[in-house]
Amino acid sequence: MTSNYSDPDVPRIDAGRLWAGGLATAVVAGLAAEVGILVARGLLHLAILAPQGDGLWGNANTTSYAVGAGVIALAATAVLHFLLGTTPRATVFFGWIMTLLLVVAVVIPFDVIGTRTELIATAVLNLLIGTVTTALLISTANGARARARYPYRQPAYESREW
Repeated sequence: MTSNYSDPDVPRIDAGRLWAGGLATAVVAGLAAEVGILVARGLLHLAILAPQGDGLWGNANTTSYAVGAGVIALAATAVLHFLLGTTPRATVFFGWIMTLLLVVAVVIPFDVIGTRTELIATAVLNLLIGTVTTALLISTANGARARARYPYRQPAYESREW
């Protein structure tokens, strides 16, 4: 049996596994946003993303923030898929891209009006979500490449001709 994966110079990506991991990462990013907001509002009593009077869940901004985290994770999956197919050491470039975007996400809250503690909490939440997203997607990429490289190994007893 001849494998389609015989040329080691051609990058092989199991796109299904990559995007399944990207979708799972989007769910985790959204849940991380929700949990972070609940901790900030419920345990630390910080008015993060909504006035304190809006309760533990806040307002529509809370849901938008979680959905936005998931959408960003899916966009990052698209960038990673492109890099895996076009660049050498794609996960290194992806890591740098995500790190630089993460710096922007951490700095942006300090341009918003609010107390210093609330701004720091938002920056820490952005750092958490970005770090989780980056780590999960790099891990997913490594799994998608390894599986695509050797999708099927024929057992030795099947390769003998009698």
